[in-house]
Amino acid sequence: MPDLGNYATEILLAYALSLGVLALLILGTWIRSKRVKRALADLEARHIRG
Repeated sequence: MPDLGNYATEILLAYALSLGVLALLILGTWIRSKRVKRALADLEARHIRG
């Protein structure tokens, strides 16, 4: 690991925060994708029956 000097805490905190935000964005996208796929399947099923 490189020597981060006096700013090691701030740098590591920034990395952790960035990874956390990235994880939340990925999770939110995945959840929305599942919701939209379910809604699309419902619409298609109604269209076929109706």
